[in-house]
Amino acid sequence: MRLNRRSVNAGLAASLAAPMFSRVARADGATIKIGMVLTVTGAAADNGKYALAGAKIALDRVNKAGGVLGKQVELVTEDDQTTNPGAVLAFSKLAAQPDIVAFLGPIRSTQNHAIAPDILKTGKPVCFGGTDPALTKMGNPWLVRFRPNDSYSARVIASYGVETLGKKNWAIVHTTDAFGTSGFKALSASLDKLGAKVALDQGYPNQSQDFTPVVLAIKSSGADIIGSYTAFDNDVAIFARQLRQVGVTLPWVGSAGIASAGAVKLAGPALWGTYGAADYAVDSSPEAKEFAKLYSAVSNAPPDVFSSWTYDAIGVLSAAINKAGSTEPDKIRAAILSTKGYKGAEGEYDFDEFGDGLHGYNIVRNEKGVIVFDKHIEFTD
Repeated sequence: MRLNRRSVNAGLAASLAAPMFSRVARADGATIKIGMVLTVTGAAADNGKYALAGAKIALDRVNKAGGVLGKQVELVTEDDQTTNPGAVLAFSKLAAQPDIVAFLGPIRSTQNHAIAPDILKTGKPVCFGGTDPALTKMGNPWLVRFRPNDSYSARVIASYGVETLGKKNWAIVHTTDAFGTSGFKALSASLDKLGAKVALDQGYPNQSQDFTPVVLAIKSSGADIIGSYTAFDNDVAIFARQLRQVGVTLPWVGSAGIASAGAVKLAGPALWGTYGAADYAVDSSPEAKEFAKLYSAVSNAPPDVFSSWTYDAIGVLSAAINKAGSTEPDKIRAAILSTKGYKGAEGEYDFDEFGDGLHGYNIVRNEKGVIVFDKHIEFTD
């Protein structure tokens, strides 16, 4: 069975039309509860606002269509404080509530690694946004990813930089956490396959306040292009401004963070002309445009990955529970993994056995502060 946005409503109608079956399948509470590890405080608090907005838009659509298993869906959130310990505490509070049937986890890979042992013990599906490829390959069946992983972003960044921009001498800048380290390794491997080389590898800790050593190393490296894996908006902005201050104007192709609403706002002209491998792009599909319209009604910020992945996760999860006809964890997980052809804001979801639903990225360009869609690159292998 192919789950798409239309099948959400079909599944809801079916559950309402079969009361005898629904009485057996429904959870005991008055609502279907989904827990969400949400950034409310700390360095990424704005990102948390966007994530919550996307989830609430999807929730409103589901509930107006009749809910899940004949019940309204309720979101229960806990603050991760933009830290790994905060994420562990937030998830433990949510996991202690037995009536929560599934969860939305963090967008940051390092936080997902931190809570992975507790996810395994809890034994319920966790829809997450971290892109470290290892997260779905470490034997934890409850992790289900709602973004393309970095094995795809690395291929897109390398392909665009080498084959479209014609650059073969790379300076790679990346965080030293799980996300940045895995991204660097994947990008290096992809460049090698294309006959390009890494002239410079510069790692940095999250929340750095001064990128001068990195910027000067790039300037003297002889590189003709920059590739990056960055996790926080303020890091992108500081790095971009300091690059321009010393006169570095190399082409720059970055991971999704380079095109996030927060980074674009903070960096201003310093990011003009850069490229990003973005999960979400407004003009990439009719579904992406529809989400942008819905999002503009609740937020002054442009939609980006922080809001799009939670929107899609709620949609797929709701449809899967209806398909399963149950809130039993194993049945929900099986229904999610059987999802094929679900057209979300970020793309078409076809889950594999590891729990990865998306297999491609959009290339976007920053045109004087406006993120413009270039093309979508999808992989079948």
